[in-house]
Amino acid sequence: MLFHRNKFTAYAAVISFFILTSIMGTTGCSKESQAKPSSAPIEVATVTITPEPVALTTELPGRTAAFLVAEIRPQVNGLVKERLFQEGSIVKTGDLLYQIDPAPYKAAYEQAKASLATAEAELATAEANVPAIQLREERLKGLAAVHAVGQQDYDDASAALRQAEATVDARKAAVTMSRAAVESARINLSYTPLRSPISGRIGISNVTVGAMATAYQPTPFAVVQQLDPIYVDVVQSNAELLRLREKLESGRLTHKGVVETKVKLVLEDGTEYPQLGTLQFRDVTVDPTTSSVTLRLIFPNPKQTLLPGMFVRAIVQEGEDQQALLVPQQAVTRDTKGVPIVWVVNQGDKVEQRVLQLDRAIGDKWLASSGLVVGDRVVMEGFQKVRLGSPVRAVAFKDEANNNPGKSADPGAVEGGK
Repeated sequence: MLFHRNKFTAYAAVISFFILTSIMGTTGCSKESQAKPSSAPIEVATVTITPEPVALTTELPGRTAAFLVAEIRPQVNGLVKERLFQEGSIVKTGDLLYQIDPAPYKAAYEQAKASLATAEAELATAEANVPAIQLREERLKGLAAVHAVGQQDYDDASAALRQAEATVDARKAAVTMSRAAVESARINLSYTPLRSPISGRIGISNVTVGAMATAYQPTPFAVVQQLDPIYVDVVQSNAELLRLREKLESGRLTHKGVVETKVKLVLEDGTEYPQLGTLQFRDVTVDPTTSSVTLRLIFPNPKQTLLPGMFVRAIVQEGEDQQALLVPQQAVTRDTKGVPIVWVVNQGDKVEQRVLQLDRAIGDKWLASSGLVVGDRVVMEGFQKVRLGSPVRAVAFKDEANNNPGKSADPGAVEGGK
């Protein structure tokens, strides 16, 4: 029993010795590693910021609207006798669309022409009687002056002349009224056929044959819309408009001309419309409810792909920034407050942070409006291992997309907004 206890004690002593030796060795290594800090700078990949010419655009939402719209309404009362078009078809200017029963208006027109003929005949008779009455009045006037006839005879002749002249004036007025009645009847008769005032596509018919038409009724018979070309009305915030104007006036943006500004269009399904449009004008009034202005664009629509009321997005060119500073999105991080920052290698080969003000995304880059200057070396890779003020060894960033050191991928299309 004593032998086993001594054997156990010996084993415990040996194990304790090895543990103590291991701890002393570990402590010695730790002290040795602390005594020899690494002085080699961390390697980081950087890109050099250089100014680039960039065409800036803004993406604005909007809806399409017909270039011309004509609502077909009757201008006279009557029964619809015919409908002479197919719904959804293309009609041309002057095409007959509906026929209202013309019979009552033909009768009124013929009656007005007969009344005019009667009035003209009565006028001719009245005018023919005036010379004889006037001659008698002049003859009696001379005889009355020498007392060859009585004064009463002369007065009767003068009254007859005035009456004849008044009859002529009345007949002239009757002729004028009759002519107006004929013209009115002719106009009403011309309103019985309803023709298309414009060329375009006609929609559904709201009436059928046999329906009663009411002059100037609120519901149109049909609507004709010209769709080629077609309008696109988009809205732009007043703040964006003021910002754009300030940039143009300060010279940061240049513009080749507003009148011929070409505009791209993106359809609701994300596809790009193949035809380019033109900015026609900006509205002169700001909508007080939305604080925005309307821009009217015009697009060719030969295949009538665009229909009125479609939601679209227009890419409008703002201008060109000849000295744009673009920073790859890969290099931009954000602090705890969400402020965009980048790591920059300064002249002493030490890293520092820069707070950026970003304007918009351009492809895989950010357009920086402040925070960077030409020649800055922005850290693309390795900024996770550095601290503020740490010495680094900067090497050119090699872009895997195009195997071009110091350059990032093609920015591609410009996206509006911040």
